[in-house]
Amino acid sequence: MSTEQKNYALPIAMMFALFFMISFVTGLPSPMGVIVAKQFGASNFESQLGFLANFLAYAFMGIPAGIMLKKWGYKVTALAAIAVGFAGVFVQYYSGVAGSFAVYLTGAFIAGFSMCMLNTVVNPMLNTLGGGGNTGNRLLQFGGSINSIGATITPMLVGWLMGAAAGRTIEKANPALFIALGIFALAFVVLSFVKIPEPHMQTSAERKVKHSHSPLSFRHFVFGAIAIFIYVGIEIGIPSTANLFMTASTSAANPGLGIDATIAGSIVGIYWLLMLVGRLTGASVGAKVSSKTMLITVSTAGLAFILLAIFVPTTISITLPYFGTQVPLSIVFLVLCGLCTSIMWGGVFNLAVEGLGKYTATAAGIFMVMVCGGGIVPLIQGWVSDHFGYINSYWVMFACLAYMLWYALVGCKNVNKDIPVE
Repeated sequence: MSTEQKNYALPIAMMFALFFMISFVTGLPSPMGVIVAKQFGASNFESQLGFLANFLAYAFMGIPAGIMLKKWGYKVTALAAIAVGFAGVFVQYYSGVAGSFAVYLTGAFIAGFSMCMLNTVVNPMLNTLGGGGNTGNRLLQFGGSINSIGATITPMLVGWLMGAAAGRTIEKANPALFIALGIFALAFVVLSFVKIPEPHMQTSAERKVKHSHSPLSFRHFVFGAIAIFIYVGIEIGIPSTANLFMTASTSAANPGLGIDATIAGSIVGIYWLLMLVGRLTGASVGAKVSSKTMLITVSTAGLAFILLAIFVPTTISITLPYFGTQVPLSIVFLVLCGLCTSIMWGGVFNLAVEGLGKYTATAAGIFMVMVCGGGIVPLIQGWVSDHFGYINSYWVMFACLAYMLWYALVGCKNVNKDIPVE
């Protein structure tokens, strides 16, 4: 490693920490949904409002975050994102003190702004700090792995902190929130004193250039943006509803499985761990297997797993070796979906921006807006689970995966090659 790269060791470490924070904070509404369902008597629909608040912020901040990055650069955008993230997590902590569901949702919404800004900045910033090329790509792959680790830890940690059903209150999650606040504070201090290269800041003249078309002029990109909206909903909806299903009482109006929250959180954590396995596998075969083939494969497998989860009776159980508890086989099939959702983002992004040329940067901003699907799709599934049961709500996931398969087979074709992109 060169001397210049060695000088960036500390900010690189902070970017890895922020990769962790993106998944950690984004994953909080899943176990927190179990808490608010108990503490505030929230329905399944209402318990998913945390995700809606978190991801709805992307719809407001996706494009402005890209503009901030071009106008003020990595450092200012990252510092602003960290400060907003600190505020969002603190408000969620205060919701436990105030005992207010509305305050919790406000905190989730504020945190969503931060996550959108961080998602916009950390990937290109880490690539730049690594010097681009293979080194930058290696750092991005490692950052993505840390992202998966954060997603794995969140439901396990908060599930363990929850304890018995009778004591499930937001205050129980305080240690996890304090960890998040500490990492945000440390990252802010470190980045404040470190000089960051800014190769992508636009000059005032460059910002005045107007293009005759946009990414929305390309049909395959429009379909791809819809696919991203749906994909994030799939990624969040499958484990979140599974967590609610496992922890809900067997005697409730909409009966669940009555599994201990600690065990349920750990099982959901396996879903995110399998996403890590899938990402590492996808990275290893990516040079030989096309994005289209990979997306077709995982979409088909996901459809199969969802169908098995729906039709295999919950009375058929297996004993998980590590947990020593009986778990319905249908839950195992839902967890296995983590292998499928792992590489969908990269596959869709690659196919959707193919042939966009100078419109690619703008396309990335639109993609960030469409991440709001992570809040809307699980909300729809939550409504279905309230009215038709947990298992039947997975028909929503089946329909979403069917669209992903259609996009990989048909929708990803670029039919607008006549538009100049140089």
